[in-house]
Amino acid sequence: MTTTDEAPAALPARRSRKNNPEKTRENILQAAIVEFVSQGLAGARVDAIAERTQTSKRMIYYYFNSKEQLYIEVLEKLYGDIRNTESNMHLAELPPEEGIRRLVEFTFDHHDRNVDFVRIVCNENINCGQYVKQSKAIQSMNTTVLNALDEILRRGEALGEFREGLKAIDVHMMISAFCFYRVSNRHTFGALFAVDFDDPVLKAHHREMFVDTLLRFVRKG
Repeated sequence: MTTTDEAPAALPARRSRKNNPEKTRENILQAAIVEFVSQGLAGARVDAIAERTQTSKRMIYYYFNSKEQLYIEVLEKLYGDIRNTESNMHLAELPPEEGIRRLVEFTFDHHDRNVDFVRIVCNENINCGQYVKQSKAIQSMNTTVLNALDEILRRGEALGEFREGLKAIDVHMMISAFCFYRVSNRHTFGALFAVDFDDPVLKAHHREMFVDTLLRFVRKG
């Protein structure tokens, strides 16, 4: 695998530090998000991340081993943020239609407020998803959200509210497609069709439109 930054040949034994190691790791991850979003994996430089965190390149390799591993952990953090929040929504406690509504609204708001997540995912698609594939943590997270969505669909089906045979992966893809495209293509779509995606009235319209579209798709009859 080719990388623009080579790790030092040898690293010193870990010494006790007065600072908080977890805080140091978090600071590096936050700086890495900025670098990977703006430069992509190929163009990102560990030196630039070190400069942003006022630490050393050696220290970054100490915590993350390589630029590629740091990138994978950035992906895990960003996917983890959205999946952890989804888990805390207690969708199983809501009526099926309300569960779908809440999930669409949350996804819409998350993507709208977290442009870095959208841009990182776009970059990872340029990489053909090869680093996402290496993360068992991300695969596990996504299995969890599909299971939660499937539970909502099965309850709605049992109550006679939802169509029979709906697949969680299909509904999840529809939710992601609506909410992701609005952010990922906002500049080109906005320029071509004179659409201001920052307009709060239009934003509220899109949010309700996406909810209505998904509910119409899953409802029976």
